[in-house]
Amino acid sequence: MPVCRAAGRALRAAVLDWPVKQCGMESRSVPRPVLRGLTRAALVVGLVLVVVVAVFWSFQRSLIFLPDRAAPPPVAEVLPGAREVTLTTEDGLDLASWFLPADPLADRDLAVLYAPGNGGNRAGRVGIAEELAARGFAVLLLDYRGYGGNPGSPSEEGLAADAEAAVQTLAEQGFLADRTIYLGESLGSGVVARLQASHPPAGIVLRSPYPELAAVGSHHYPFLPVQLLLRDRFPVTEHMSVSPVPVTVIRGTADSVVPTGLSAEVADSAGNLVEEVVLEGVDHNDPEMFGPLVADAVARLADSLAPR
Repeated sequence: MPVCRAAGRALRAAVLDWPVKQCGMESRSVPRPVLRGLTRAALVVGLVLVVVVAVFWSFQRSLIFLPDRAAPPPVAEVLPGAREVTLTTEDGLDLASWFLPADPLADRDLAVLYAPGNGGNRAGRVGIAEELAARGFAVLLLDYRGYGGNPGSPSEEGLAADAEAAVQTLAEQGFLADRTIYLGESLGSGVVARLQASHPPAGIVLRSPYPELAAVGSHHYPFLPVQLLLRDRFPVTEHMSVSPVPVTVIRGTADSVVPTGLSAEVADSAGNLVEEVVLEGVDHNDPEMFGPLVADAVARLADSLAPR
């Protein structure tokens, strides 16, 4: 503590006696009251920035992950024909998710692994599951750890483990990865981009993707060094730019969460882009993002795939 006080006195003396000629003016000292005021103001600004950075570092995951932790209603009440399945992760968590089998009369032999965004739970994705089923797909609505009554706390590594467990569960239902299309919604685009590197699917659909999560954070918090502070990175471009997996990118031009330009960057850098779907005037969570337009894009991707 005495060393800190001495350093502080030396700093104040140096600042208060700094001649104006350092700025190319006459060798006159700025009045001490003025310098004291400027010094105090600089200290206050610096302190505020330190506090803001500390708060962001400590609570960043509560800004990224916005789960509805409540268990949804029984699946039979909200998604007829579906059943609850339990995903067991490599770190020992049992996660409830919903599986909707394909229509027996459908001529597709493909499943869709739906990796949701950062909010809500599986009950909020019933509509898109029904749309996909109507087009002949089996659907697994993944719910991450900490979401929809599931145990655990979400993180990048945790969600990666959850997605790995979902692939295993789909295999148990008769759908290996090469008979599955990964559909990543927003944050989920980072989840499936990573997943496809280790478990290549038949195709992948990225809805409202971003090059990496830090790009979204920098847009919303331009006054913070997000690139340095962010712990959960969720890179998309890093994986998809070198991937041979056929990919469709869907973006809304009025997206207020993931700027549409960021999603366009993902499309531009994709290694095997099949289609870029641009929804004019559509925001991040508008109904169009959970309805037939998205399901149709998944169906078109499936139709474009070479028979296996």
